[in-house]
Amino acid sequence: MTETPDMSVEVAGLRLKNPVIAASGTFGYGLEFSSLLDLNELGGLVVKGLSREPMPGNPPPRLVETPAGLLNSIGLQNVGVDAFIRDKLPRLSKLETAVIANVFGNETADYVDVVRRLEGADGLAAYELNLSCPNTKHGGIAFGSDPALIQEVTVAVKEISRRPVWVKLSPNVTDIRPFAKAAEAGGADAISLVNTFVGMQIEDSSGRRTLPGGTGGLSGPAIHSLAVRLVYQAARAVRIPVIGIGGIVCGPDAAELLRAGAVAVEVGTANFYDPRATVRIARELEEYCRQTGLRRVAELSRPS
Repeated sequence: MTETPDMSVEVAGLRLKNPVIAASGTFGYGLEFSSLLDLNELGGLVVKGLSREPMPGNPPPRLVETPAGLLNSIGLQNVGVDAFIRDKLPRLSKLETAVIANVFGNETADYVDVVRRLEGADGLAAYELNLSCPNTKHGGIAFGSDPALIQEVTVAVKEISRRPVWVKLSPNVTDIRPFAKAAEAGGADAISLVNTFVGMQIEDSSGRRTLPGGTGGLSGPAIHSLAVRLVYQAARAVRIPVIGIGGIVCGPDAAELLRAGAVAVEVGTANFYDPRATVRIARELEEYCRQTGLRRVAELSRPS
């Protein structure tokens, strides 16, 4: 009988039962999926991005299918940090899987305020900072496109956080390595990448852009090979752990990002068409390890 591989991994001191995590923005607050799968089978789940106040998001349409991908312009709709703590977190805290809060804002003080409120609540394992948002204090430039801003917000959050801080990087840059290093210099415990690529789709019949705002975030299998490259580069630029994201639809996809240097992965777009994708991929990854003779999934992440 083939030995069952050890699927546990460690991310910045946080022990996960397996390396498969549900990505923010694609899994609601996790609770919405509880009737469809056993959330405790996951390594972790990252909740929808949380802001100081509730946000209604963008007008529809918000999602547009593309060849091998998806464009989204949700607009960071969320219930706000206080409602999350009051209404969602008590149930999430009963799970045996790691719950990570995704945090965003329009200036550094927003990130700090949201994390400070979350610090007073139990049930969270870590924070993931979404740095793809425009910084209104610095003329609208996205945090993730300026290494100095990445370091600034990371330092500010680390100063008040008792939990690990992950920094989620944007792929919409010329070279990912300076941005990964900026997060590390700011004290990030880990980095996650990639967030979505900026894309656009135009209708054949009318010539109009399909999303009201024109552009949206491209995700899905179409970006997988791009994500592998960026994860590979980032993992060799920093010493902190890397969580790989981008176009994972099966166990071998997850293994590929682990081989690129990630210690864990997040599954996003696949959740839209297969609500059980995260659990399925975790099982497929285990089978992949078994078939390739690996005793521990962590062996995939050994640098080459």
